[in-house]
Parts: sequence; structure tokens; C-alpha cells
Amino acid sequence: MSDELLYEVRGRVAILTLNRPERRNALNRAVREGLRAGFARLEADQNIRAAILTGTGATFCAGADLAEMSETAMAVPPPDFLPILGENVTVTKPVIAAVNGGAYAGGFLLAQMCDLCVAADTAVFAITEGKVGRGMPWAAPLINLLPQRIALELLMTAQPMTAERAYQLGFVNRMVPAAGLMDAAMKMAEDIVANAPLTVQAAKEMIQAASEMGRSAALKTAHRIFEPVYLSADAQEGPRAFKEKRKPVWQGR
Repeated sequence: MSDELLYEVRGRVAILTLNRPERRNALNRAVREGLRAGFARLEADQNIRAAILTGTGATFCAGADLAEMSETAMAVPPPDFLPILGENVTVTKPVIAAVNGGAYAGGFLLAQMCDLCVAADTAVFAITEGKVGRGMPWAAPLINLLPQRIALELLMTAQPMTAERAYQLGFVNRMVPAAGLMDAAMKMAEDIVANAPLTVQAAKEMIQAASEMGRSAALKTAHRIFEPVYLSADAQEGPRAFKEKRKPVWQGR
């Protein structure tokens, strides 16, 4: 890890924190490399079952570092420019965005790519590329997260959406007072960790697959994804623990 990306472990939860508050956590090379290394680390650690992505300071992430972009005269970003979950990075464990402040441009992308989102009531979300003449092809999956006209408004006006509005539209799972953000994100992560890990991972895989399929294909794929779950030791442990009136001991196999 680098100073620009902090990595912390609390129990079975990894916390990745963007740490450039003086530049509003803009995604320079060090932050991008830190994210890539952090995602690889949490995916490889069998003890970790969920992760939280957040930012230091008053801003979640201001997006790409435009000063760096100007210096390099970047045209089309290369495919691996930013580690994007589900696109050029695979993380099978659930990742929660804990949005502590403004999530602009690439910061919006970070919140979008996570599986779940908890936001401070002071947070705002905006896709601001139109203000600087850049593009946002990464926003295509937004059509599965927001109504079409809301998505177009964000894309074409570049104006911010409040956390309250994002919550009402379902882009944010939970909105909480800023002081309680990390507690709320940790509570969500711990609720996930308490469940059977194979079931959780299969649920994530199923939803990702179904978002690209029609109903019949999605159902067929879902049965295939969950068959190993049904055949696992954990699938026997759950009912056994219920019968014995104790908490299940998940083995992840």
C-alpha cells in the first residue's frame, strides 16, 4: 500500500481509504496503483469477507487528477487506467462504498462500481465530465441503477445530486448522519460477514450475470451458480446449527 491508499483490517472486513485530502482524494497514479494493490490484497486474503471503500477528509473523491492529466496530455484513457470492479478487476467479495462527501466524476464511478453504498447526509454525487470536455463511458451500467431520464440529467447537466435524492432513487442503500457513516458501513459489512460466505459470493455473481441477460437465461445461470453452494459443507452446517440452536460456523466450503 502507499500513503495515498490506506488499508486496514477490522475482523473480517477490509477498509480501503483514499488518502489525498489536500487534493480532494483525486485519482492520481499513486492512488490508482494503491487501489489496484488493495483490491488484489483483499481478494487474496481468505480471512476477509467484505470490504469498505471510503475517503479521508470532506470529499469522497473528486475524480481524476486533472493536473496530472494535463501534464501527460492524456487522450483516451487506457483500459487499465483505473481499477474498476467488474470490468478490469475481479473481487468476488462484497464491497461497500462509504461516501463521506462529494463523489464527482471518477469518484461517482467508484461509488457506482461498488456492490452497496452508504452515504453521509452531506454527500453529493455528480458526473462532471461535461464541464471539462472529457468522457464517461464507464457510466453505461448506470442504466441498471437509475431511471433513464435521471441518468441523462446527471450526464448532460453535470449538476450534483444530493444524498437524499440518491437514496430516494435507490442509488444509495442507506443515508446516515456524517458522524455515523463508518459505523453504518461497518454494521452493513458485519451483517454480510455473519452470513454464509459462499451464498454471499454467489448472490453477487448472480446479480452481475443477470444484469446482462434476459429472464430465462438469468434463471438458468443462477441455478448453475448456486449448485456448488447447495453441495457445500456450509449448506449442511446452516440447518444443523439451526436445529442445535447455535450460531453456524462457516467454513467457506
